[in-house]
Amino acid sequence: MASVWVGTRGTIRDYAGFNASKDAETVRKAIRGIGTDEKTLINILTERSNAQRQLIAKEYRAASGKDLKDDLKSDLSGNLERVMVALVTPPAVFDAKQLKKSMKGSGTNEKALIEILASRTSKQMKEVSQAYYTVYKKSLGDDLSSDTSGDFRKALLTLADGRRDENVKVDEHLAKKDAQVLYNAGEKKWGTDEDKFTEILCLRSIPQLKLTFDEYRNISKKTIEESIQGEMSGHFEDLLLAIVQCVNNTPAFFAERLHQSLKGAGTDEFTLNRIMVSRSEIDLLDIRAEYKKHYGCSLHSAIKSDTSGDYETTLLRICGGDD
Repeated sequence: MASVWVGTRGTIRDYAGFNASKDAETVRKAIRGIGTDEKTLINILTERSNAQRQLIAKEYRAASGKDLKDDLKSDLSGNLERVMVALVTPPAVFDAKQLKKSMKGSGTNEKALIEILASRTSKQMKEVSQAYYTVYKKSLGDDLSSDTSGDFRKALLTLADGRRDENVKVDEHLAKKDAQVLYNAGEKKWGTDEDKFTEILCLRSIPQLKLTFDEYRNISKKTIEESIQGEMSGHFEDLLLAIVQCVNNTPAFFAERLHQSLKGAGTDEFTLNRIMVSRSEIDLLDIRAEYKKHYGCSLHSAIKSDTSGDYETTLLRICGGDD
């Protein structure tokens, strides 16, 4: 069965001539020696696909009786530790943990919740919800409910349910109808019917929404983004705009997020690590192209000027080439 986490535009592919037990032994030596051999760890973990890393972790446990993730945690530190642990974590579990981290403690990181829930497919979200329950013995929906409120909560819960239609066939009649419903729910009336926006934007397929947004423009003489910006506010507005961005161009959506995480005074490593790792086998090549197009420099050079040491090396390896 093909993994829902592997696309055709990733920078990391299955390593040819892969040998899990040999890799596990090399990794074990790199960790066990006097002083950790970071170079070897980086070489192996960034040049294997996630599925292969899971096999290395399995062999590692069989040979040493220890958990690779735990050993990486105790041997490395800081950003390098976090990105290396992310690399050996199965994708659905990684997303689940990122969502949990976004809801833990005193403040909620709505940006991260929005980024993950707006960009994942239904199949991916079903796996994430399952992983979340397995790891935390609580449902993702329950945690989202107690951490958010109002229309924002309603839309997040709809996305977390993984009920978006994945049919690639479009229905022109439905697109016209939905566009009119959105127009009537927003621009045309005094006060906005948020539920209609949630229902259509969170449940229709991506190709269907593309057509609906075109129809919307015909009816209202405005883009759907312009209407959302005029009618909505707060995190709910941010979430709907993120969905629209992902419908129009997912790689451009991630390029913008990466740009925000790298620009300014400090680097937002939480976002940087998440996007680099989670898109590395899906569409990072396209994200790189969008980055260059929109920001005039390559993602590679932006990472290089903003990070350092083994952490920088690891991210550049995941990034692949310079554009």
